[in-house]
Amino acid sequence: MEIQHEMERQRFVSYSNGQESVLEYRLLADHGIDFTRTFVPEPLRGHGIAEKLVRSAIAWAREQGFNMQASCWYAKRFLRHVR
Repeated sequence: MEIQHEMERQRFVSYSNGQESVLEYRLLADHGIDFTRTFVPEPLRGHGIAEKLVRSAIAWAREQGFNMQASCWYAKRFLRHVR
């Protein structure tokens, strides 16, 4: 599965079977990033797509030196283990 980073749209996305799965974020003033929304269409759920999106986003944010936070409940679960 390929994860694409669409920086201009502030999101990570994966396409499968013609459907789009996404992790959206917003950049914050203090060199921070807030992961705001994760969505995987019903037929694609249960295959680890959301986890791969979140892990890809966290890895990129870490490389950039961002202070990470998540208003998305799903992404927040992963950030607890990153700090």
